[in-house]
Amino acid sequence: MIKVVSVENMRKSDANTITNGTPSRELMERAGNAIFNAAEWNAPVAIVCGIGNNAGDGFVVAELLYNAKIECKLFLLSDKFSDDGQYFFERCKAAGVAVANGIDELALDGYNTILDCIFGTGFHGEITKPYSTAIAKINAARTQGAYVISADINSGISGDSGLDNECCVHSDLTVSIGCYKSGHFLNSAKDVMKKKINCDIGIEPVDEPAYLIEASDISRLFERPVNNTNKGDYGYVALIGGSLEYSGAAKLANLSLSALRAGAGVAKLAVPRRISNAVLPYLLESTLFELDDVDGSYSYSHTTTARLLNRTRAAAVGMGMGRSPEIKRLLEYLLCEYSGRAIIDADGLNMLAEMDKKYFKNASCRLILTPHPKEFERLSGVSIDEFSGDLISAAKNYASSTGAILLLKGTTTIVTDGKTVYLIDRGSNGMATAGSGDVLSGILTGICGYVSDDDLLLGVAAGAYLNGLAGELAARDIPSASMIAGDTVKHIAEAVKNILA
Repeated sequence: MIKVVSVENMRKSDANTITNGTPSRELMERAGNAIFNAAEWNAPVAIVCGIGNNAGDGFVVAELLYNAKIECKLFLLSDKFSDDGQYFFERCKAAGVAVANGIDELALDGYNTILDCIFGTGFHGEITKPYSTAIAKINAARTQGAYVISADINSGISGDSGLDNECCVHSDLTVSIGCYKSGHFLNSAKDVMKKKINCDIGIEPVDEPAYLIEASDISRLFERPVNNTNKGDYGYVALIGGSLEYSGAAKLANLSLSALRAGAGVAKLAVPRRISNAVLPYLLESTLFELDDVDGSYSYSHTTTARLLNRTRAAAVGMGMGRSPEIKRLLEYLLCEYSGRAIIDADGLNMLAEMDKKYFKNASCRLILTPHPKEFERLSGVSIDEFSGDLISAAKNYASSTGAILLLKGTTTIVTDGKTVYLIDRGSNGMATAGSGDVLSGILTGICGYVSDDDLLLGVAAGAYLNGLAGELAARDIPSASMIAGDTVKHIAEAVKNILA
């Protein structure tokens, strides 16, 4: 797992490292060396510097380039530096590094590599001139073929949220220093950072970080080392969804097939009786369970629900069901009487948002919620504009207050139980299509059917990772604009193989 920290955690950790004996000037030198060694430098190189320690990192790189006989030039947007930055700037001048002052001197034509050192991860607020002009010039040079490197994080991007002000540097490479920050992954990050790497310079987080999941962290969950097993050992699961209005027979079949591909022993697809004949032709390995209905919409029956969920270890609810008091009764059953893992998605989340939160903390089931941001807004009662600036804290606080495991979908998915936070940075934009959420719910249900209680949070993260990786593999073979949810399902087995490799 890779540590990911908030800007405040990084600030405190940096200060703690200094207090414990590492001079700040040495840390700046390590940062500059890390950036220098992380990239290939195609001369001539332009180093665009703003204020603070980010500019200081640029000065260290400039001296290293100069000493390596790689043609470079410093472009200064300010004459105000930190004390350490001033020290390294004076070294650059003494060495003979070329310097240009002011935005009027920022001419980037003919530079093959541009290093962005305008703002660091502490940036917040609006971008004013001359910095907005400099960012525009860097981006224009990139469109003309210049290779752009950002030091620590792209200037104009929030180190916490990954949000930009519609004015930020677009980079070919971003070199994070110390630890990745959450802004390297959330919101706009994927759209403005083509590639990113982190360089450890000896700073340990003082507060608990979030953790970026890698394949090696979850591979054991997909291993089956024992031969003497049967389908019951890998979990009976139920997937409850559909209505006449939202029948989506193939999508519902994908839901159950995803659960099996993710490792479930037996998957029962439960749909209203009215649409069962439409769904049946799409099912091969799954079991079809007919639910009571009225005019094609789900109708609650305590007896039928108890029979469906008997012996199941996990159940997914909500996909394509619409909203009705009947679904609320089903959710009440899960929260009050079901002892397995309940994965709630789509219409189930919308109905859950209307229910008394007292059910959550005392739930008999292990509640797993899978909202996208708009659904999370309804669940939490907090507007997207309020929580988008700090998605991790919002997710963590909600999970803590409800006792649920929260999987907050996004360009990077957040999984948390209110204590530990996992980030999953996998997926493709081709997954932004109808039915993709159903596939994820199926995968999660399959994994939740067999993982241990101790591994449940990691299992939910593994489901998001597997889903995203399968989507990436599908996008490798199919143009993103043409992808459908079934393409992701077809690549689940290959994704598991890659995780186990």
